[in-house]
Parts: sequence; C-alpha cells; structure tokens
Amino acid sequence: MESSATLAFPQHPYIYLATPNSNKGCPFWSCKQRNIQSTRLQCNKMFVPGFGEGSPEAKAASNLHNFFNYTAVKIVAAQLEVESYNPEAYQELMEFLSKHSLDDGDKFCATMMRESPRHKSLALRILEVRSAYCKKDFEWDNLKRLATKMVNDSNTRLMRDYVLETSAAENERSE
Repeated sequence: MESSATLAFPQHPYIYLATPNSNKGCPFWSCKQRNIQSTRLQCNKMFVPGFGEGSPEAKAASNLHNFFNYTAVKIVAAQLEVESYNPEAYQELMEFLSKHSLDDGDKFCATMMRESPRHKSLALRILEVRSAYCKKDFEWDNLKRLATKMVNDSNTRLMRDYVLETSAAENERSE
C-alpha cells in the first residue's frame, strides 16, 4: 500500500515533494489532489495565484468574448456599409459606436437593444454574428500556435538581448 505525506513550509515556497512511484518532485503549490477520497497527488499543472475565483483561462475567455463582440461589430458595420438598401442602419451603428464603448461586449449590446427598435435589430444581428464567428470562423488551433510562437520568440529575444547587454558590459569592464 502506498502513502505519501505533504508538509507545507510557507516560508520556503520552493520545496519539492516526491510523488509516489517517482524519483521526481514537483513544487508543492502545483500539486493537486485528484479527488476527495484519494490521497495521491497529481502534479501536472501550475497553480496561478491572483485570479480570484477564476483562472487564467477564464480571464482569457472573458477577453476573447469581448473581442468576438468587437469583431462582430466590425463585420456588421462592413456588411451594412456595402449594403445599399439600408444606409440608415449603418449610420445609426456608427453614431452608436461613437457614443458607447466596446470594452464590455455584453453591456454594449444590452444598451443597444434598449436604444430603439431599429437598434435592437442591429444588436440581435451583432449577437448572431458574434456567435457564428466564435463557433465557425475563429481559428482556435491557429490561436494556440500563434500565442505559443509569440511567447517563445519573445523569450528568446529577451534572453538574447540580456546576454548581449551583459556580455558588452563585461567586455567594457575588462578593458
């Protein structure tokens, strides 16, 4: 029968615990119990403090939600601008945009729905486009690939710049 003990040392956050059947350790703050009945620890994800009741993924989802609204407004505006049968709707959308922020997508659409019956139709169209874009057109795999590439490229650039900067400083001191 296997057992493991967990000791918390808050003054030493970098203490590593050995997991059962493994010589490898994991930081104790990233270890999570699998369920209430189990005492085995599963160490495969980092704990990220500072997000309240949410997670970094929930924060990213919220930002994407508002971005999808922004994208839907741009799509609807472009469609209305091209459509010659309803130039009034385009003008109304542009006027509404000049008076209301797109920072909170739900607030923007809720306010638009209550503005007038014509604005309600525009808001419903934005909601429909936002949903369709999220479900069918947004390239989720491409997002992950691009985000990972940006982080890796940025890390490499920052580390390279630091090494060049510190090696130049070392060369100046030795001369």
